[in-house]
Amino acid sequence: MTFTLSSNDITDGGVLPDAQVQAKGNTSPHLKWSGAPEGTKSYAVTCYDPDAPTGSGFWHWTVANIPADVTELSTGGPVPSGAVEGRTDYGSPGFGGAAPPPGHGPHRYIFTVFAVDTEKLDVTPDNSGAVFGFNLHFHTLAKATITATYENTGQG
Repeated sequence: MTFTLSSNDITDGGVLPDAQVQAKGNTSPHLKWSGAPEGTKSYAVTCYDPDAPTGSGFWHWTVANIPADVTELSTGGPVPSGAVEGRTDYGSPGFGGAAPPPGHGPHRYIFTVFAVDTEKLDVTPDNSGAVFGFNLHFHTLAKATITATYENTGQG
């Protein structure tokens, strides 16, 4: 079985809906996954923009320690009990929608779900996306992604 990620809100290869844009909705999307490999003990979810003009991309969402019996996050919903949302590059935990600089061109927003080999990663709400990524590097069994784009044309 293949580990897959789907969404009622975003389409792989499509344009990010206004609901997931910071100035228009700033709402975390629905995500649903299936086909996790044997040995999965928890999940993590991230949203990353590699095109941000920072030299290191931009973390829009990091969630870890999602219990293994949870395979879906609802639109704008709270994360499951026990899960940890990390500090985004906006400076606080939780989802932060797309907000590329006007005229910078299209940015990719990569939503990834990770099947993790431990129930708890050693992360806190104060940790950055880099710290989440470091921990995930050593504990990922499989991952699945959906990539959508968004461009701020500067037109309302």
